[in-house]
Amino acid sequence: MDTRLAETLAWPFFEDRHRTFATELAVWARTHLAPLVDHHDVDGSCRRLVRALGEGGWLRAAVPAAYGGLTPAFDVRTLCLVRETLAYETGLADFAFAMQGLGTGPISLFGSDELKQAYLPRVARGDSIAAFALSEPDAGSDVAAMSTVAVPDGPDHVRINGLKTWISNGGIADHYVVFVRTNEAPGARGISAFVVDAGTPGFEIGERIDVIAPHPLATLHFTDCRVPLARRVGPAGEGFKVAMATLDVFRSTVGAAALGLGRRALDEALGRAASRRMFGGVLGDLQLTQAGLADMATNIDAAALLVYRAAWTKDRGAARVTREAAMAKMFATEAAQATIDRAVQVFGGLGVKSGVKVEELYREIRALRIYEGATEVQKVVIGRELMKTAQTVAVQRAAE
Repeated sequence: MDTRLAETLAWPFFEDRHRTFATELAVWARTHLAPLVDHHDVDGSCRRLVRALGEGGWLRAAVPAAYGGLTPAFDVRTLCLVRETLAYETGLADFAFAMQGLGTGPISLFGSDELKQAYLPRVARGDSIAAFALSEPDAGSDVAAMSTVAVPDGPDHVRINGLKTWISNGGIADHYVVFVRTNEAPGARGISAFVVDAGTPGFEIGERIDVIAPHPLATLHFTDCRVPLARRVGPAGEGFKVAMATLDVFRSTVGAAALGLGRRALDEALGRAASRRMFGGVLGDLQLTQAGLADMATNIDAAALLVYRAAWTKDRGAARVTREAAMAKMFATEAAQATIDRAVQVFGGLGVKSGVKVEELYREIRALRIYEGATEVQKVVIGRELMKTAQTVAVQRAAE
């Protein structure tokens, strides 16, 4: 475990169980993850990582205890600690864990007992790979604009037509939680969620999408894909609520993943600054280098405070942590981008050489500022939440 994470665990946000868990995971990750990752075989790497995380018991953090999980309900601090610790070692391991949680989060939060029994234990064991299918070509940040549709097909089924894109684990997942328009009402109030198994007739993997930090990503095609109504997650027409409640849990964890990448970048930069000989000393003797390192460390601590404030607030029973999670995700991802960019600068020309850790981190961090709500969207969310509070206060004062 890096020293800064150990310092973070001393904060009052955590209980002893979190400290023990994080310490044990850090030791396990340091000794188990590297041999599992082959960047020339991303699909295979993700399958191996999911299997290893399941066998190690770490995927239990992504599932409620009644279905093979670790805690009675999601413990967001634990989820954040897992993502931070795994991201510190390798971004692909963080991705593998995160998608197991996100791809079953709607089932855990809103699914019937039948759905929970069918899917959650297998995910906790690492026997099944999950995916979350929300985005479309014209419906990313604007979820209500989705056009994939499910129409009734007899009393017990629907038929889904349309496509989803930018779907993580696309092509390797065993099941997908798919959000579709069911038109109970206009806009976001007419969306429902269904679990669709890989191999269901009418469901095909289209284009595989290559990105700068490779991971399984694909476009999904649905052509008269017949799905039982029993696979619906939550009530009809409340899919938007299902999606937003799931993201409310997992959005803070994106900030935690960024935190792990940023911590690793700082450690790499410190090692380079302490060993790179120049001008009769080392790079770290230069005041400009020290100023950069100070900015990096301060950004990391500030991000950690926001991430674990949001997680602690949710774990303390808050119904929603929309503002706190948006702040954590926005600040942590932007701060990590700046920290990693500075680390590349410390490495100089070596920092952009393929195979050097900071070059890998530079590619890994970029997508985190976009997925699960881009930075610009988070600013809108924060602003709206602030205005809601201000308007409530104004009404209360007017009534006094």
